[in-house]
Amino acid sequence: MQTNPAHSRDYSVVTNHHFAETRRDNVTGQQTLFALRSFKDGEVISPFGAAFVSDKPSYLTVQTGNKEHIALHPYFLQHINHGCHPNCFFDTTAMQVVALRDIEAGEEFTFFYPSTEWEMASPFQCYCNQPDCIGFIRGAAHIPEEILSRYRLSDFIRKKLKSRQRRLKKV
Repeated sequence: MQTNPAHSRDYSVVTNHHFAETRRDNVTGQQTLFALRSFKDGEVISPFGAAFVSDKPSYLTVQTGNKEHIALHPYFLQHINHGCHPNCFFDTTAMQVVALRDIEAGEEFTFFYPSTEWEMASPFQCYCNQPDCIGFIRGAAHIPEEILSRYRLSDFIRKKLKSRQRRLKKV
C-alpha cells in the first residue's frame, strides 16, 4: 500500500508500466495513473493509438471527431483522470500524451477532460480542490471560451469553437 501525500490517500499498485503505474485508491476504488519518473514541460509521455473507434462516447473514450471516440491503446492511459489544473494533454492529432508542465516522479497524471470532449457521456462534479476548479464537467460545449482559453485544447475542440463562433456571428 502506498500513500500519495498530495491527496492523503492510501493506494495499492494495480499494474506497473515502464514510465507509470496504475494505482487503486483504497477509499474510493478509483484507479489512477502515477508517474514513475520525472517529465519535463513539453516532453512526450507516451504515444497512443485507438484500440477501437466508436461513434458514441463512453466514460473511457477520448473524442477525436464529431462522431469519433477512441478507446485508448495502451489501455492503462485510460486511468489518467480529470484535473482542472492538468499536468498532461492528449494531443489527438499527433496521438501523443504530452507534459504541460514539469511532472515529478510519484505525481498523479491528470488532464482536462473538456480539452478533448465536446459533450461528455458521463458528466460529473469535479472535486479537484484547485482554486480554478470549474465544478461540473460536461464537456467544452458548456464552458465559456474565456475559461477554455486557459487550457491547451485538441484540434477537434478548437474547430468546434470556431464553428460555434461563426454561427453566433450570423445570428
